[in-house]
Amino acid sequence: MTPALEVLVATRDRPVELATALAGLAAQDHPFDVLVSDQSDGPPSYDTAPARAMMRVLEGAGHRVRTGRHLPRRGIAEHRAALLARSGARRVLFLDDDVWLEPGTVARLDEAIGDLRCGLVGAPMVGLSHLDDERPDELAAFERWPGRPEPEDVRPGTPAWERWRLHNAANPVHLARRHVRPGERHVAYKIAWVAGCVLYERAALEAVGGFAFWRDVPRDAVGEDVVAEQRVMARFGGAGILPSGAVHLESATTIPDRTITADSRLRR
Repeated sequence: MTPALEVLVATRDRPVELATALAGLAAQDHPFDVLVSDQSDGPPSYDTAPARAMMRVLEGAGHRVRTGRHLPRRGIAEHRAALLARSGARRVLFLDDDVWLEPGTVARLDEAIGDLRCGLVGAPMVGLSHLDDERPDELAAFERWPGRPEPEDVRPGTPAWERWRLHNAANPVHLARRHVRPGERHVAYKIAWVAGCVLYERAALEAVGGFAFWRDVPRDAVGEDVVAEQRVMARFGGAGILPSGAVHLESATTIPDRTITADSRLRR
């Protein structure tokens, strides 16, 4: 049966991080399936005792879990395109393999996208090692969506682009402390983009071409999430959600060269 929501995880050479991400999913009390796609140089990241244990927990709770290898590597944008092609879910949650979700996060995202009736919602990653590092200047761009998010064309050099600073370090925690009022399940706010944990309405993502642009960017390009999200937001609207509940594990990136960005190449 086609799931209403599927969590899509691209992974490479991160067995510890993947097991931790799966542990976060195993603690969620919400219906969803899981699809893990691996591009490791050696054994797949899901082929470890901790990862297998967490997948058994997920399956025991009624979640279908699928794993597989996707080689050769053609870049992260192509990997995301392949994940989307393998899923038939109405809503797809792209979760990075180095993000742990606190209980209730998937339910909050699913509830929010239904309430807001927009193309995507994202839970910004939090770097908890920066919890004592408050950055008031970076929080100044925060702005709630007063109702349903409107389509926005977010471009470099505009005030809207500067919202990316909202998600630095532990800024989402400090924002939540300032702006989430007692009794509020979620607060929707305006974004430039969100990294690491983004729930899409599949129809909206496919309407803008998904990640098919992978053919038009170099294999080593990063920023594929920026392109997909901003295309969805330009037609269907999108929002960040507080509180976040997405904890960045702060591991070293598996794509150390970040000089080539998909968004800059596609704007040429």
